[in-house]
Amino acid sequence: MNQPPIPVVMSIAGNDPTGGAGLQADIEAITSMGCHACPVVAAITVQDTHDVQALEPLPASLVVSQARAVLEDMPVHAIKLGLLGSVEIIQAVHTLLTDYPQLPMVLDPVLAAGGGAALADEAIIDAMCTLLLPLATVITPNSQEARRLAPGSDTLDACAMALLDQGAEFVLITGAHENTPQVHNTLYANNRQLERFSWERLEGSYHGSGCTLASAIAGLLAQGQEPLTAIHEAQEYTWQTLAHGYRLGMGQQLPNRLFWAEAEEE
Repeated sequence: MNQPPIPVVMSIAGNDPTGGAGLQADIEAITSMGCHACPVVAAITVQDTHDVQALEPLPASLVVSQARAVLEDMPVHAIKLGLLGSVEIIQAVHTLLTDYPQLPMVLDPVLAAGGGAALADEAIIDAMCTLLLPLATVITPNSQEARRLAPGSDTLDACAMALLDQGAEFVLITGAHENTPQVHNTLYANNRQLERFSWERLEGSYHGSGCTLASAIAGLLAQGQEPLTAIHEAQEYTWQTLAHGYRLGMGQQLPNRLFWAEAEEE
């Protein structure tokens, strides 16, 4: 009997040699959602679990050539965007996405490393807002990123409205960076707040939680889930990866995106 093909999710993002964030995080999260991950390298980073020391974007033509080779060969069901690294890559990815308007796209607007190093200048932010937001099914900024993407807004609610006005279908602003007893993530669509999710705040900080969340959403969308369901389930999965996280380096902890495999073994 022929089994239905496993859903394919393409991630266009940067490589993190620690394996905590970037493409490896995307691969693990997408795999955990029961999908096949196709990683397209947009940038090379030099980093540890403390911070990013260097960022080298690839030529935009090489990034798009990687993606097109896969898209013309495999039935991609969703696309996740992470660290892109240059205006030229954003422009090229925009052109690519307009050729596949039926594919849901999840945008993780990576603007800074967990340790604070800047990964995007104002030109990159402007290109992201102009070219990628109108094509995004879901965008998942943390509160700091939301404020940078919508600098004229005085509240996070106003930031979300500005991002929706730019064309994003759903905006999920995560609240781990806010000084609150619990972590509050807020979902917006249709020019209004839809839902507020509250999660236990875990001790310490984590490297790659944003990549995990966005990739899990993309994987669930590829499985055919509606965005609201995918967003809720991806948050639950992401919290579990953090609760089961571990420290391998001397900086931030790493999410355990394969915690479910260990649970099955036990």
